[in-house]
Amino acid sequence: MEDKTSGEDSDDEVYLQNASDEEELHFSSDSMPKLQFRNLKSKSCWNEEMGMGEVIEKNGKMWVTTGIVRSGKIYSSIEETLYLMELGALHLLDNGGRSISLIEMYEKVASRKSGCCWELFEVYRHLKSLGYIIGWHGVAWSLKSIKSSHKPVDLDVTEKSKLVDMGSKSELSINKLFGELQINDMRPDFDVYLPNSRFRKSSPGDPSFLLYVSRGHPPSRGEIEALERQCGGIHLKICLVTEGRVSFFTFDKVELPVLP
Repeated sequence: MEDKTSGEDSDDEVYLQNASDEEELHFSSDSMPKLQFRNLKSKSCWNEEMGMGEVIEKNGKMWVTTGIVRSGKIYSSIEETLYLMELGALHLLDNGGRSISLIEMYEKVASRKSGCCWELFEVYRHLKSLGYIIGWHGVAWSLKSIKSSHKPVDLDVTEKSKLVDMGSKSELSINKLFGELQINDMRPDFDVYLPNSRFRKSSPGDPSFLLYVSRGHPPSRGEIEALERQCGGIHLKICLVTEGRVSFFTFDKVELPVLP
C-alpha cells in the first residue's frame, strides 16, 4: 500500500490564454482544498445531457492540465468541474444563466450520473491536490493527441458516443462522453501523470500509471489480471476509498520455490 504525496492547434492554444498569476492552489494539512474566493474566476456552462461543463471564460493556468479539448473548446468532466468549484476557481452556470451551487454539484455526484461516483471524485480530488495530472482513461486530451500517438486508439472507448453535430458539421461531438461511461465497468478509470510543467494535451505521452478505483471491495485476482491486460504495459495501481481515506495498492507476481 502506498500514499503518495506528491495550446496546441486550436485544441492547445485555447487554454494558454488568460493565464493568471493568482493560480496558486491552497490546501489544508489533510490535502483537502480550501474554498478560495478569487477575483478572476473561470466561467463554465453546465450541459446536463453531456454531463460536462463547457468553458466559456478562461482565467488561470489550470486549464493546461484540466479538461479535454474539441474544436477549440474546453470541456470539463464533473470531477474537474466540482474540484475547481471547491477551489473557488470556477463559476458554473446552467443553460439559462443561473448559477449552479456546490450543493447541486454534490447531489449530481451522489446520484452516480455523468460517469462519476463519490469514490471517483475523492480519488480525483486527492491526487489533484498533490499535483498529479489526471485524465480519464481512454478519453483523448485532444484530437491532436490521437494523431500524434504511436499507439492505436479505440474510438469506441475514446469517443463513447456517436460523432454528431455540435454547431459545426466538422466538429466531433463529445455528447454523452462521460454519461455513458459505466462506473461499474472492469476497466482502468484514470490515466495519471507526474507533475510536469511541460505537459501538453496535444502530446501528453504515456501516463506514469493507470488507476482503477475499487467500488466497495478490492478486485479479485482474476479481475486484476483482466485489468492488467488492458494497460498496454503501463503500470496499474488499485485504489480503495474507505471512510474518506484514499489508499493505493500495487501487486507483483511472485513465484514461490517448490519445497521438497
